[in-house]
Amino acid sequence: MPNSRNHCSLEFLGRYGLGVLVTAVWLGRTGGCPCQLHPEPPPASLPQTSKKLVNSVAGCADDALAGLVACNPSLQLLQGHRVALRSDLDSLKGRVALLSGGGSGHEPAHAGFIGKGMLTGVIAGAVFTSPAVGSILAAIRAVAQAGTVGTLLIVKNYTGDRLNFGLAREQARAEGIPVEMVVVGDDSAFTVLKKAGRRGLCGTVLIHKVAGALAEAGVGLEEITDRVSVVAKAMGTLGVSLSSCSVPGSKPTFELAADEVELGLGIHGEAGVRRIKMAPADEIVALMLDHMTSSSNASHVPVQPGSSVVLMVNNLGGLSFLELGIIADAAVRSLEGRGVKIARALVGTFMSALEMPGISLTLLLVDEPLLKLIDAETTASAWPNMAKVWVTGRKRSRAAPTEPLAAPDSTAAAGAASKQTVLVLERVCTTLLGLEEHLNALDRAAGDGDCGSTHSRAARGWSPRGGRLTQSGSVLAKAPGQHRAQHPGPPQLYGLFLTAAAQPLKAKTDLPAWSAAMDAGLAAMQKYGKAAPGDRTMLDSLWAAGQELQAWRSPGANLLQILTKAVKSAEAAAEATKNMEAGAGRASYISSARLDQPDPGAVAAAAILRAILEVLQSQGV
Repeated sequence: MPNSRNHCSLEFLGRYGLGVLVTAVWLGRTGGCPCQLHPEPPPASLPQTSKKLVNSVAGCADDALAGLVACNPSLQLLQGHRVALRSDLDSLKGRVALLSGGGSGHEPAHAGFIGKGMLTGVIAGAVFTSPAVGSILAAIRAVAQAGTVGTLLIVKNYTGDRLNFGLAREQARAEGIPVEMVVVGDDSAFTVLKKAGRRGLCGTVLIHKVAGALAEAGVGLEEITDRVSVVAKAMGTLGVSLSSCSVPGSKPTFELAADEVELGLGIHGEAGVRRIKMAPADEIVALMLDHMTSSSNASHVPVQPGSSVVLMVNNLGGLSFLELGIIADAAVRSLEGRGVKIARALVGTFMSALEMPGISLTLLLVDEPLLKLIDAETTASAWPNMAKVWVTGRKRSRAAPTEPLAAPDSTAAAGAASKQTVLVLERVCTTLLGLEEHLNALDRAAGDGDCGSTHSRAARGWSPRGGRLTQSGSVLAKAPGQHRAQHPGPPQLYGLFLTAAAQPLKAKTDLPAWSAAMDAGLAAMQKYGKAAPGDRTMLDSLWAAGQELQAWRSPGANLLQILTKAVKSAEAAAEATKNMEAGAGRASYISSARLDQPDPGAVAAAAILRAILEVLQSQGV
């Protein structure tokens, strides 16, 4: 937006009135911008209070809108204004135009919802600041000159937005342009309604969608206004956040204790209606839905068992996708547990508050005609590609395929081998459980410190007490393999190793076959893990052992003597990894100067081989 005095004066006029403007201009005759809405960026030597990837505080809203338009050929900027419009305005001749907007910082709202079937254009203010009256009026004139038959302004219920859009509307009507305005207030936070009314939140996006579908269908201005006004009264939104956000160049707007979350906050960093203790996601979602739907709440949504709703799970800007999915799951389960039918569920970032780590839930009561408008096609980039299928009642899982069962072997030899295998697995699992803390400590220097925990989880899953063992050949593939998906990492590599190692043992189980099994397992680990001997991984221990086990292929080879040498070689190789530079795995991203302990995976692999040896020695094999 240009930094001209005239442009700023229009914005100031829309906010504070003519008298105050005249006074401000008189007081500011020395040349500065009288409204101080566009302060100069701070000197480079003065650090900003919050880290932001911006070019300047003053220009961040302009740059953000310019970036969106630059990457979206269906959008154009209106010269001289912070306004984005559809680039095919001429195709709207004879139809109603839809304009919305507000302060920047709510991306992708509102410009992300410009497109066929949604908004015609958007007027953006500075961060969390109402747009200028002059820019709103310019947008109205632009769509009118394109041949539209009227304009609907969709405005969130905030004082500055109401005043500025309202003034622009009156000026446009005075010029003979038909303009109507719908003020959206969907906030369900306040149990007692205030004079200012309910704040406009993420539900506004649903109004964009409904109005856009009606306009695309050729419905007139008055009817669109009436219909979306009714829809706006049938929805509610409630937000919760783990902490505040910070406007570029400013400090966070509020602070929370480590065990607190803010309930019922708006989208401008303002505090909510109350603070609650941190709790599991299920409990927080249940509390939000209770608050939104309670009849004792004057701003509640009248959702009852049997009601049909559209659910929006909106990221307020800084929540991880993992948390967003957890919240969405909790919301669906909680609503369906109350007997509410979910027609559609939208999950993503629709109306943010900069980087605020929180979410808002929106519920819109729907029937089939309204649902068709929600489902209508749109080219708006921020609207999700949503399936036109009811969420409630849909089958969400299918049975997992059953694993083929190995043919039973009832021979005495097979029974003895099975018992021996059980003893080996018990010792291996006990060993890994005992090494949990030691392996975690080794892993903290080179990874995320969970190598021991991962091995112990796998050990609990491998435990033969679960009754999953079959005969000796197939147990190699099945015991760890059944837990590959649930516990990736080392168990996954063990699964690869043992699945491949089991193949040579299907025909024979003599010592040469066991040596071949070791080779097959090592080859699989190298193929899929991309590690090689000397890369400071678990492969170093296993490779050293494998070289010794080659001796099993010789006639008259002694099982225990060769295995003992193999275990000692594996342990020496594990110890030697502390002097290696990591070439694979997470440790490869860490400076070698910090890697002064043995690789935890190599230590674990050597310990497993030691456990196997000890069991066989105790059995007198």
